[in-house]
Amino acid sequence: MLRDIRKNYQQAALTESEMAADPFDQLHNWLQEALNSREAEPTAMVLSTVDADMQPHSRVVLLKELTPEGLVFFTNYQGNKGQQLQQNPKVSVNFFWQSLERQVRLTGITEKTSGAVSDDYYHSRPADSRLGAWVSEQSTIIPSPDYLVERFESFRQTFGDTIPRPPHWGGYLIRPTSFEFWQGRPNRLHDRILYTQLEQGKWQIHRLAP
Repeated sequence: MLRDIRKNYQQAALTESEMAADPFDQLHNWLQEALNSREAEPTAMVLSTVDADMQPHSRVVLLKELTPEGLVFFTNYQGNKGQQLQQNPKVSVNFFWQSLERQVRLTGITEKTSGAVSDDYYHSRPADSRLGAWVSEQSTIIPSPDYLVERFESFRQTFGDTIPRPPHWGGYLIRPTSFEFWQGRPNRLHDRILYTQLEQGKWQIHRLAP
């Protein structure tokens, strides 16, 4: 039964003394360890937004860049996600690395990246992925999978080898306001280390009860 499924986490522990003073450095360190682990999608993160009716929505997106300013991902600006971010730029993010018994939670404020940043990433993608950004009218109702295939072939004929970035597609930068690093521990006595922002570049560290 579902109630009987459980795992006793016991791989590692977290102490304040071993945590980086800057949570960006700590996230970078953990992300590198996840990239070097057996995680299938180490850059996958659950992004949660809130719509105009205060209804939360969550979905998995891929982290594409970690900068000193924040986390960058790319998407269609006109889909549900983009509309929700236009109405309310506040988000939460969750990484879960099962093989490492770790998760990272953060809150932040989003803003669109510059056109140059979006162009640079877009043109680094394979041609078929670039075409896909034109094909999908994200979050709209479609009649069948064949509809997408037909649009894909139509855009392939239209653009050939020169595929521009759609004006409705680009990046978002998440500027974090808090980070929480979680390490699974035996008997559900998990380690939770919270970073809260005092001012730009200054962070306070607390330990939380699991």
